[in-house]
Amino acid sequence: MASLRDLKARIDSTKKTKKITGAMQMVSASKMSKAEQNAKGFVPYADKLQEVVASIANSNTDVSHPMLIKREVKKTAYLVITSDRGLVGAYNSNILRNLVQTIEKRHESKDEYTVIAVGRKGYDFCKKRDLPMSNSILGMADHPTFADIKELASETVQMYGDGEIDELNIIYNHYVSAISQKVTAKKLLPIENLDAHSAINNDYEYDPDQEQILEVLLPQYAESLIFGALLDGKASEHAASMTAMRSATDNAGDLIDDLSLTYNRARQAAITQEITEISGGVAALE
Repeated sequence: MASLRDLKARIDSTKKTKKITGAMQMVSASKMSKAEQNAKGFVPYADKLQEVVASIANSNTDVSHPMLIKREVKKTAYLVITSDRGLVGAYNSNILRNLVQTIEKRHESKDEYTVIAVGRKGYDFCKKRDLPMSNSILGMADHPTFADIKELASETVQMYGDGEIDELNIIYNHYVSAISQKVTAKKLLPIENLDAHSAINNDYEYDPDQEQILEVLLPQYAESLIFGALLDGKASEHAASMTAMRSATDNAGDLIDDLSLTYNRARQAAITQEITEISGGVAALE
């Protein structure tokens, strides 16, 4: 059994850890609240942009664009959004597990796919396993702006336009609630299912013509999908961090209770032993 001094040291150490995890929980909760607002605030813009794109794409004109045309898939890109730091529970492992399972299921050669990593955890994972990467971005802010992701998003969309990839998929954690995040994998390019998002009121006037507008809007629309997923992922990351720190705080409290009980029992046993020795000494003297 550990000595009273060792037990006391463990209790003090665990109490300090509990204070740290409690503070980290509050910080994550604050970050999550703002990240959730950012993610929800971006939705109206993305929906309106999607509505305009759908209105043009589904019109009766002969307007078309390479990003709307499905072609033979020779190479697929996976844009993976993870965190730069740990202490987020299963947030990163769930995403990376989905990536590995998808690759094993769909590809037989490394020439058939490439990974675009957002976040150090995803970058280190791909480096360690020697997965092909074409681009990455590390050190993403807790509350990113479009400027933070614009270059990578633009280069990724351009890869599709140049024919370097024939399909772009994104894997991230979708924010459902503070206690629930769902791993989501969806295809970004080519853009599909616009019929389901046609505008109710298509009474638009276009200047210049629809084809030129579509040429500008489609890359912006694809980039907005990437940015929207990043905002969604950040809200999930902070929620996962808050949940992990809450669990750590609760576990520290339980451990302190157990250690305190053990400490009190050991101290009581030591006191009883001392009293017994004193009584025995007195009896010996008599």
